[in-house]
Amino acid sequence: MFYTGITKDLKRRVKEHSSGNGCRFTRCRAPVKLMHSEIVESRSLALKREIVIKRLPRKIKLKLIKIRNKTCVSSKE
Repeated sequence: MFYTGITKDLKRRVKEHSSGNGCRFTRCRAPVKLMHSEIVESRSLALKREIVIKRLPRKIKLKLIKIRNKTCVSSKE
């Protein structure tokens, strides 16, 4: 299952979710693993992007994660 949300402090938010102090969805699914993140210019854009991602079918979300991970790996080399 995937959880989608927005935050200003990603490390803190992942830590909260993993410790059981996050949202109701992640409390019983700890520890959580960050699969994908994006940086946007404003809260408004972040909320709009969150809605788009939440509406995507699971197959497309998996492709998004796979593409993003390949990009991150190749940029480190």
